This record gives sequence, structure tokens and C-alpha cells, in this order.
Amino acid sequence: MTEAILLVGGKGTRLRPLTVNTPKPMVPAAGVPFLTHQLARAKAAGVDHVVLATSYLAEVFEPYFGDGSRLGLHLEYVTEDEPLGTGGAIRNVASRLRSGPEDPVLIFNGDILTGLDIRALVREHETTGADVSLHLSRVEDPRAYGLVPTDPTGRVQAFLEKPQTPEEIVTDQINAGAYVFRRSVIDTIPAGRAVSVERETFPELLAAGAHLQGMVDSTYWLDLGTPAAFVRGSADLVLGRAPSPAVPGRRGDRLVLPTAVVAPDAKLTGGTVVGAHARVAEGARVGGSTVLDGAVIEPGAVVTDSLIGKGARVGARARLTGVVVGDGAHVGADNELRDGVRVWCDATLPAASVRFSSDQ
Repeated sequence: MTEAILLVGGKGTRLRPLTVNTPKPMVPAAGVPFLTHQLARAKAAGVDHVVLATSYLAEVFEPYFGDGSRLGLHLEYVTEDEPLGTGGAIRNVASRLRSGPEDPVLIFNGDILTGLDIRALVREHETTGADVSLHLSRVEDPRAYGLVPTDPTGRVQAFLEKPQTPEEIVTDQINAGAYVFRRSVIDTIPAGRAVSVERETFPELLAAGAHLQGMVDSTYWLDLGTPAAFVRGSADLVLGRAPSPAVPGRRGDRLVLPTAVVAPDAKLTGGTVVGAHARVAEGARVGGSTVLDGAVIEPGAVVTDSLIGKGARVGARARLTGVVVGDGAHVGADNELRDGVRVWCDATLPAASVRFSSDQ
């Protein structure tokens, strides 16, 4: 168990404006860049060498993580000139791997928060002699995901992209975005062009008679692709629902970074994070939310299940529920913003300019 590839090249378009200045894996979750949690979990599972496949805003990863020694890892970075998709990215970094042809190589998607037992997935891979093993998770509504039916021994039978009709939903097992590849299989992916492992590599391997093994692990699993999911994932890390050795502090209702200032009567609940140099003023209530570095929550504001960007400001008595406020934006006093609203970076909403109730 030595090597892993981390796919961190995505643009995070569903997360904008969070990802305007910051690639998705570097957006803070529970006080540290999300990628830190993935690297720490890989390290805890015995991985020592990780290759990061980067593309969008690639230049921010290395200055933060360096050679990985702070985390006890050896990190390397490979930047794609053109986005290559999941399979293309894996193939593009193959030259940096040190494994022998039969060795297992772990591959993680950079936007999945999971409690997966990584060692168990590798054991399953080795004991079944599979060419590729996949972490499968069970979900109540699988329509948004790729379905992966397996036989009673766990052998994958098909890959069904996002089913639409009830007849197409033949299983509740979905591809959960973590794989173990036999090293030699990576070299069969075509080089120098975009390839999707989900739509091209896996179905072709299956058609060619390769052994693809699925392991269902229904511990915590969350795709952090949307702002609501990202905020939820950060809160779950703080609350201890999602496991990570990298949360800076003890598990509980709140995580306040050392340089943050929180008024004694402000209420922080539900796994709320208050970042470095951020301020939460008197009488404010912040629940299940992330307040990034340098942001300010003014007196009496109520912020629920929302993400407040770096250096942003939420005015007095404003009420925000399920909202993303971009870096440097200013939401004036007495605004009411609800589910799905995205305030762009550096935008200004004048006082009481958006409301759902009367101004009296």
C-alpha cells in the first residue's frame, strides 16, 4: 500500500462563486483545505506517495502543500495543459508512479468526502485478484449517479450512467469515486486525449473480460459538488459524523480558529466553522455554516447552512439561509437571502435591498 493518484483538476463550476479564486479541493472544510482531509486519510491508510493530477488554478496546490513532508507524505504534482477527464488525468500521471505492473494504485476523486475503509478496499482488490476495484455506496435516490450492479460475489456486471426511468434503476449501488487499479491497467488507457473512466475505460474493460470488483462500503459518503453539500460536509467533519484525522481541534458543535473573534453572546451551532481573523459580533447566530478567513458577521445577523467567503461581510440583522457569499462581497444590513442564492465575489447588496418579508 504505497501509492495514490488524487484527481484535483476539476473547475468546480457547480460551486461557483466559491471556486472563482480557489480550486474546489483548496476550499476550506472544517478549517483546512478540503484536500488536507483526503491526504490525511490516505496517510492513515498506509499511503506514502501521492501524485496530484491538477489542471484548474494548478499553481495554488504546491505552495500550500509543498513536498508533503508536513503530512508525512511524498507529494508530486502533474498539471494538464488541456483538461483530460478522469481517465486521461490518470494516464497523464502514470510516469510518476513507482509501482510494479501487478501492484495496486489507489485513485481518489478530489471532491468526495467519505469514511471508506481504504485498507479494506485494497484487501478486497488483492484477495479477488481484480484488475480494478471500485468503492460502491448505496444511496436512496440513485438517479444522479452512475449505477454499478454486481453479482453475489461482488463482481461488477455493468455500468449504467444516470438512469432516468424506474425500470433502469436496477440497483441502489453507485460508483463512489474511489478505485484501486492494477498498475498495468493504467497503461492501457489511451494517452494524450480526454478519457472518462466512468463512461469509457470501465465499460471497455468489462467488455474485454477484465475482472472489475465492487466493494460496498456504506459508511459516510458525500459528493461535495454543490455549495449546500460542501457546507454540510464541513459541518459533518466538525461534528465528527465524517471521519478525518486533519480537523484542527476537537469534535463538537463549533470550530473557532485561534485568531477568530467571537462575541460572548454570539451563538455558534451545528458544526459551524469560524476562520482565521474572522469576526462574529454580538447577538449573531450562526448554525451549520462556514465563515471563511477575515469575514465579518455583524450584530444580530442570523446565518444558517451558508458559506461566507474570505473577507466578506454580512450586515446587521441580515438573515441568510442556504446561501453562498463570494469572497469580498458585502451583504448590507436587513437583507433576507434564501436557499440557492449566490452573491458574487466583491458584489455589494445595499441595506434591505432583498427581502421576503415586510420591512416593518
